[in-house]
Amino acid sequence: MKKKAVLIILVIVCLFAAIIKEREVKVLPAVNCFTVKEVTVRGSSMFPFISPEQTVTALFGYYDCNSIERNDVVLYAYSGNENFLIKFIRAVPGDRWNLKETNGSYEIVVNDVSLTNSEGKAYQIFGASVRTLELYVKDYPVIPEDVYLLLGDEINGSLDATRFGLVGKKDIVAKVEIE
Repeated sequence: MKKKAVLIILVIVCLFAAIIKEREVKVLPAVNCFTVKEVTVRGSSMFPFISPEQTVTALFGYYDCNSIERNDVVLYAYSGNENFLIKFIRAVPGDRWNLKETNGSYEIVVNDVSLTNSEGKAYQIFGASVRTLELYVKDYPVIPEDVYLLLGDEINGSLDATRFGLVGKKDIVAKVEIE
C-alpha cells in the first residue's frame, strides 16, 4: 500500500513539474525580446486608421520572438527611404493571392476574398501599380515563406506593395500598437 501511495505522489509531482516547465517555455521567449519606443506618424497613407502626427508605440525586435500575423500594423525599413513606413500586413506566407479586374480597376484578392481597408472599402488598383503586382502574382501565386504583402489604408495604394511588391521579413522592424 505504501509503494502505491509513493508511486501516486511521484506521478503527481512529475505531472506538476511538466506543467510548470511547459508554462515557462511559453512565457520566457517573449520576455525582453523587443524595445518599446514611441514614434510619430508622418504622412497620411494609414488614414483614417492612423492620423498624421499621431503617436504610436513601436515594438522593435518584436518579430524576433513572435510571429507576424495578418492585419498587424508594422514598421517597414524601405530601401530608399530614411524613415520607416507604417503599413498593414495584408497577406502572409501560404496565402493564395491574385488580382481581379472590376470596373476598370483591379482588386487584390487573398484566399478568394477581396482585400479591404479599415473602412471596409476594397482596394482599387490602377496603372503602374497593377503592373507591379501582376509581376509578383505571376511568380508567386502563393506567398512564400518569410514574405508578406504590406498595404496602407488608402484604397488606391500608397508607398506600399502597389509600388514595391512583396517584402521580406528581415525588413519588418517593429510591430505597432495603436492606443
